[in-house]
Amino acid sequence: MWWTPTGQAGFVLAIVAPGQGAQNPGFLTPWLELPGLADRLSAWSEIAGLDLIAYGTTAGADEIRDTAVAQPLLVAAALASAEALGVTPDVVAGHSVGEFAAAAIAGVLTPETALSLVRERAQAMAKAAAVTETGMTAVLGGDEADVLAAIERHGLTPANINGAGQIVAGGTLEQLAAFAAEPPARARLRPLSVAGAFHTLHMAPAVEHLRTAVAGAEPADPRVTLLSNADGAAVTGGAEFLDRLVAQVSNPVRWSSCMATMTDLGVTRLVELLPGGTLTGLAKRAMPGVTTVAIKTPDDLETAREALI
Repeated sequence: MWWTPTGQAGFVLAIVAPGQGAQNPGFLTPWLELPGLADRLSAWSEIAGLDLIAYGTTAGADEIRDTAVAQPLLVAAALASAEALGVTPDVVAGHSVGEFAAAAIAGVLTPETALSLVRERAQAMAKAAAVTETGMTAVLGGDEADVLAAIERHGLTPANINGAGQIVAGGTLEQLAAFAAEPPARARLRPLSVAGAFHTLHMAPAVEHLRTAVAGAEPADPRVTLLSNADGAAVTGGAEFLDRLVAQVSNPVRWSSCMATMTDLGVTRLVELLPGGTLTGLAKRAMPGVTTVAIKTPDDLETAREALI
């Protein structure tokens, strides 16, 4: 399944998997031309309980915005593109639900187990999001300390600390409205099209559901360096990483810490799996000098391989 490029000495490769919000209508359409990929997605559809091919090709934006759909779709897309790329990374990480794809790439979970658990996670988070009207707002720019203080002042949670001047606040719609009326100095606010306040206390019921779901899983220790959203740390034990996946549902994603660890590890190449773009955009600003490739279409596979020569 994997090949390691010749001439790899001299650079360190990170492969990263995007999180919810990266999906867009029809993004899987050109990928169905790759041999065996449609069969792979059909098999994974049985596990996810969703027609992943239909959702990735003909479904509209509102349909794939649904948390119960978006999360399995994104993990399946990342894993399919990783298999098509066929490269063994030195470091792997995922943003939010992308951590499940990262866990599978690192060998902690099988792709099938990852998708089974994501199905449970997605359904539980969708149910938790329906309890209270909540949302998320991206805060772009501003002084980080000022931004975090304003988020706390309004009772919000810094749900995603993405680095490169981007923090995502999560909470009730009332809290977000008050925050918008009194934004941090020199910061721009952008409401996100998401179904709820993920990675906040509002997701606590989903944590308990997922903890029950993972009870029968048998994780292996990672075969490559695997980073955690909790603190950016490299986790060496499969059971510990699975515990972190469960807890992460209601805790902030510290992607800035993941990028800092990649920098400390000497990462010089970063490939973002399908549907790429968001994480490479952050890396370009926070990890200067690193060569980045965002995989969006099958043509990008060759671009990524050429970057590894």
